[in-house]
Amino acid sequence: MKEKADIISERLLDYGAEIIKVCSKLKKDTVGYHIKDQLLRSGTSAGANYEEACGAQSRADFIHKMQIVLKETRESMYWLKLIERTQLLKGDGIKKIINETEDIGNIIGKSIVTAKKNANKVKNEKFKISNL
Repeated sequence: MKEKADIISERLLDYGAEIIKVCSKLKKDTVGYHIKDQLLRSGTSAGANYEEACGAQSRADFIHKMQIVLKETRESMYWLKLIERTQLLKGDGIKKIINETEDIGNIIGKSIVTAKKNANKVKNEKFKISNL
C-alpha cells in the first residue's frame, strides 16, 4: 500500500502534466504566452516544491516548503480562473483542472495545519518536561 506522501506526490505529478496540457492549448499570441508562462511556472512548481518538503530537514522547514506549495497552487488557481473567465479555453477540461487545483490546495492546507499542530504539541511537551 502506498504511503500518503506517495499518493500526494503522484497526484501532484499528474497535476503538473495536466497543467502542461492546458498550457499547450493556449493561443500563441501575447496573452497566451504570458498566461502560459505564469501558469506553467506555478502549476509545475507545486509538485517540485512538495518533493522538497518531503525531504525537509526539520518540521519548520517542512511547514515552510508546504506553504510554498500552497502559494504556488493558489497562483495556479488564479491563472486557471482567468483562463476560464476570459474563455481562452472552454469546456469540462478547464473546470476539471480548477476542481483538482482546489482539492490539492485543500489537502496541502490541511497538511500545514496538522504539521503546525504537531509542532506546537512537541513544543508544549518539551516545555512541560523542562519545567519539571
